[in-house]
Amino acid sequence: MTSPKLSALVVAHNEERQLQECLGALRFADEIVVVLDRCTDGSKAIAERLADKVIEGGWPIEGDRRNTGIDACSGDWIVEVDADERLPPELAAEIRDTIARAAPGWFLIPFDNYIGGKLVRHGWGAYWGVGAAPRLFSRGAKRWGREHVHPSLTLNGPKRSLTVPMRHYVDDDISDMLRRLDRYTTARAIDLRASGDIGSYGHNIRRIFSRFFKCYVTHKGYREGQYGFLIALMAGLYPILSYLKARLEP
Repeated sequence: MTSPKLSALVVAHNEERQLQECLGALRFADEIVVVLDRCTDGSKAIAERLADKVIEGGWPIEGDRRNTGIDACSGDWIVEVDADERLPPELAAEIRDTIARAAPGWFLIPFDNYIGGKLVRHGWGAYWGVGAAPRLFSRGAKRWGREHVHPSLTLNGPKRSLTVPMRHYVDDDISDMLRRLDRYTTARAIDLRASGDIGSYGHNIRRIFSRFFKCYVTHKGYREGQYGFLIALMAGLYPILSYLKARLEP
């Protein structure tokens, strides 16, 4: 019986520092597809050297560029990887073994999240990092929504999970974490204004505490010490800063 064809998809914006290592870990796939979104650095040269298919363009909406990449993949199954993620050989083997016998649908892949060189296992959530995501899926089983940040997903077929984690290098340091908070809240403010309902000041003040509690206590961020506190703090600030940008900035 012929093995299912596997496509690996990477969507990148100015990721020359990360892209070569990311793509190098995807050579086990039958096809590597890279979507370059408004890149002005050396990402194109790296992608053209290591990928089978390179698509260039400009997509203001994250989901649109990811869907463009999905449509460009010719595999029966697709594994979606960001440039700041690394797929270890053990996960590659599990993916190959899984798709050889799995019915169509999608699989959650667990993450090992790093801040700099520090592995931080607990505390992620409330729109500030995840412990697992649906990154392996059969053709037609996954579609991204059109929000500017944290786009929604439409998933078809049964939900299943892999066991070997993907390595995710979330932030280089605290300054990088703060820059990400600024990017995310700016994009979220655009979505809030477009929706016509940005919420209320009081509600988003309360969310500072509920989201902090969710990450620090419910998701056991306290086990990570000061890193867990930082994650919970960023998660708590995300909605109120998004609201204030939507309310106060043009």
